[in-house]
Amino acid sequence: MEKKTLNVQGMTCGHCKMAVEGALKKLDGVSSAEVNLEAANVAVTYDESKVTVEAMKEAIEDQGYEVVL
Repeated sequence: MEKKTLNVQGMTCGHCKMAVEGALKKLDGVSSAEVNLEAANVAVTYDESKVTVEAMKEAIEDQGYEVVL
């Protein structure tokens, strides 16, 4: 399992946290996603053979947030 922290712009509240975590957890291969609103990031644990960082970025952007790599 890989761990990666993605910087996400635009998250301000509990709803934002739930939206981002929920979108990531729906992806096959993502085992956990933990948003830190104060740091404006999300720590993701995933299986790199099943899901790419690009797919995670798209899932977050589909929720209306910007990922800064």
